[in-house]
Amino acid sequence: MTRLSVNVNKVATLRNARGANNPNLIEVVRDCEKYGAEGITVHPRNDERHITLRDVYDIASVVKTDFNIEGYPDKRFLKIIDDIVPEQVTLVPDPPEVLTSNRGWKKSDIKIDLKKIIKHIQSLGSKVVIFIDPEKEMLEYIKEMGADRVELYTGTYASEYVKNREESIRDYVKVSNYAKEIGIGVNAGHDLDLNNLKYLKESIPFIYEVSIGHALICDALYYGLEKTIASYLNCLK
Repeated sequence: MTRLSVNVNKVATLRNARGANNPNLIEVVRDCEKYGAEGITVHPRNDERHITLRDVYDIASVVKTDFNIEGYPDKRFLKIIDDIVPEQVTLVPDPPEVLTSNRGWKKSDIKIDLKKIIKHIQSLGSKVVIFIDPEKEMLEYIKEMGADRVELYTGTYASEYVKNREESIRDYVKVSNYAKEIGIGVNAGHDLDLNNLKYLKESIPFIYEVSIGHALICDALYYGLEKTIASYLNCLK
């Protein structure tokens, strides 16, 4: 079964709006796990617009499932990874001013020694995931770099799904099948929700993990967190 990792960034955004501790992020993390989530995802940005540096360490001290920390591999981010050694590290190409992760890595983005960074993170004991668009060329490059998995940016899939679902999934299926063939694991994330998640899972049944935050938290406003997580898990059966 594909794993569900709950991205709690939006919970932190809501808390930060009032400057106190409501909602209590740590209690939400505990409840997500209690209700069946198999992982917790955070993206600690430099401006701390949602998850703060302290949050990452606080969550690390209580999380019992797989902890996935995502971000751009700058000096600050890599120190977090060295300190915490989460189960999974997802590297994204976002510069500081970007609102959300809205595309995967391009070769032109890579001005760092990505292979060396991947090796270092793996030497700590973490799995390394690279956030990419569904492109075979990037997949082959990431294979050369030595990453364990890719996370497919599904924003394009989500936007096209409402127009033509068969067309929307085509590139994702091709790239995922090729990833499986060459021994790279497949994660997926961005704009996945209760409308499009089941079809993604049916089309690519071997997806290891999906990371979902915004839509899941929005749904929880109506259905409650427990029922919402159960609904997402049901899509992944």
